[in-house]
Amino acid sequence: MDQFTTIILYFTSFLTLMNPMGIMPVFLTMTSDLSKRERRNTALKAVVTATAVLILFAFAGRYLFEFFGISVAGLKVVGGFLFFFMGYDMLNARLSPMKIKPDEVEKYVDDISITPLGIPMIAGPGAITNAIVLMGESTDYTSKMMVLVSILLVSATLLFVLFGAVGITRFLGDKGNKIMMKLMGLIVMVIAVEFFFDGITPYIQAIIN
Repeated sequence: MDQFTTIILYFTSFLTLMNPMGIMPVFLTMTSDLSKRERRNTALKAVVTATAVLILFAFAGRYLFEFFGISVAGLKVVGGFLFFFMGYDMLNARLSPMKIKPDEVEKYVDDISITPLGIPMIAGPGAITNAIVLMGESTDYTSKMMVLVSILLVSATLLFVLFGAVGITRFLGDKGNKIMMKLMGLIVMVIAVEFFFDGITPYIQAIIN
């Protein structure tokens, strides 16, 4: 397999797992009442956070997991809980930043850009596992660089999508954003259930065996 085909394969796998089009509606509902500059700031911080986490796990993930005794299954269970509570708040329209005071906007942006947007929405268990596996399979410097480049390319694509999504909020209006928030809340809760059971299955199998 040549280098171009390999990097396309890596890029596609990360793009599928990080799912920019799936993250975009959640991003829009969580930042609907922020200014254009603040929304772009949130998008940038979230993508930078996720990229840093993926690169960290790509190079040191296996050692970190072994050192702390963490499993990918455990990460999925925790991600499932985070997704579920976030989806529940969205379903009840509790994520609207309208209740955020002007002097608290910066803190709000910092909070949501790290969790839940950066982790586990963008850099979720799937993307983290993919980074660890691909880097583990890379036997030479060139292969490792291709994994790194593919992460950076997907991050750039994601940032482009989120920046382009900023104008959609104005088009949807307040009612449109609330409807989208409730709809995405339901979807996020379904994703959470899938994450939770996917993560807890190995534990159940271990108990049975």
